Amino acid sequence: MDLNIGDIVKLKKQHPCGSSEWEILRVGMDFRLKCLGCGHQIMIPRKQVEKSIRKITKKEERLQEEQ
Repeated sequence: MDLNIGDIVKLKKQHPCGSSEWEILRVGMDFRLKCLGCGHQIMIPRKQVEKSIRKITKKEERLQEEQ
């Protein structure tokens, strides 16, 4: 799966704050994700992230939408 730093992923389960969108801060065997609702950061294994992704918004797409 092609995931890069800065991409926004929507996961199946919501964070307790109510948001289900996360920004990717680090990629590798583990991912560092930042909740877009409250700013909480977590480290989670790659396999678990890839399994629970519903939607990916690329960094470039997000920048074009803002303009």
